[in-house]
Amino acid sequence: MKKQGIRTRLAPDRSVALAQYRGRAGVYDLELAPFEPIRRRAVAQLALRPDDAVLDVGCGTGLSFPLLLGRVGTGGRIVGIEQSPEMIDRARQRVAQQGWGNVSLVCAPVEAAEIPLLADAALFHFTHDILQQPEAIANVLRHLKPGARVVASGLKWAGPWRWPTNLFVLPAALRSVSSLEGLAAPWAGLAKAIPNLDVRSTLMGGLFVASGTLPMPA
Repeated sequence: MKKQGIRTRLAPDRSVALAQYRGRAGVYDLELAPFEPIRRRAVAQLALRPDDAVLDVGCGTGLSFPLLLGRVGTGGRIVGIEQSPEMIDRARQRVAQQGWGNVSLVCAPVEAAEIPLLADAALFHFTHDILQQPEAIANVLRHLKPGARVVASGLKWAGPWRWPTNLFVLPAALRSVSSLEGLAAPWAGLAKAIPNLDVRSTLMGGLFVASGTLPMPA
């Protein structure tokens, strides 16, 4: 039987993802540096307030923590969820170096993570594989308050006529995802739970920021 590669594999593969991020942990911060404007935009869309609690889903090395803490303050709380031990070790080092006592870290696949609170917001920044897993999305949403803000951002295919953009997206995706499935609309799983999801594209259609609010109970 022909072995499936990243181009043909439909579902995200945890073993492939772990291998990817194990190899990237040492250079991850440098690789993500060009995308800092999209991170800042995504965090701004969360509309966080002082004392809010926020889930940083797929937090990697904790690059979003300073921006999030700048908005929730010392009375707020961040829970970072990351399945790669190598990545979360670097996040722990960042937290310890800065003395952030209100940042908790959970090393587990998102769908199995034991999230210790109900949060006011959730950030999915460059977490394509996670967004393609309904169980992962469901576990995060179960730990959000009604009316919580949810923001996702990352790579996406541009229109087929924008091949120069897609030539940029493809190698970046091959470096960071275990499946290209869903790259045309990575936010589609979130949109099923958040009907008002607002999606904006940037970088000639190669990046997106999707934001919305969990519905209030009827």
